[in-house]
Amino acid sequence: GELLVDEYLSPRKLKILTGVDDLQQVSALEVQVDTRENSLGSFGAYLPNLRELKLNNSLLMSVRDLGTTLSHLYVLWMAHCGLSDLDGISSCSSLRELYIACNNISDLSQLPWLDHLEVLDLEGNNIEDINQMQYLGLCCKLSRLTVEGNPICLKPNAEATEEPDYNYRAEVKKLIPHLEYLDEIPASQT
Repeated sequence: GELLVDEYLSPRKLKILTGVDDLQQVSALEVQVDTRENSLGSFGAYLPNLRELKLNNSLLMSVRDLGTTLSHLYVLWMAHCGLSDLDGISSCSSLRELYIACNNISDLSQLPWLDHLEVLDLEGNNIEDINQMQYLGLCCKLSRLTVEGNPICLKPNAEATEEPDYNYRAEVKKLIPHLEYLDEIPASQT
């Protein structure tokens, strides 16, 4: 309570949160934040060896709220954060795993900028157009994808009617031929 709001994720606050004096030793951090009232600042600059960041159940107005100092991050969890888009995700250029389940994301056009992305969890979002998967086809290292709980699992786009012979697994595999696992099942199984 004594911490000032403008010191939200300052080095002092980060030392208290992590329990270490040398922030260079921190490789993983789990926090809940609300960016409606507090800026995260450039906290990534204080944590040069941070590789995993877990922000599940936070309130993030935008991925941009994370700032531009997380280019060294390998794994990022932002499930249940109220996100509606991924603008700004390209500043996390080293990401290998991105877990963004249970948000309101429908546009995947920012993801091809993530050259190292291998694992992507989009479960329970609002992807309504199967053509959004074309963007993921440009992520040449993507091998594991979760999309269950999105409208595309039922029909190819918002205008389409549900058709009994529509198979989202086969459609996703066509658009992302190098995919190994889809919804935790080998992608070859349609």
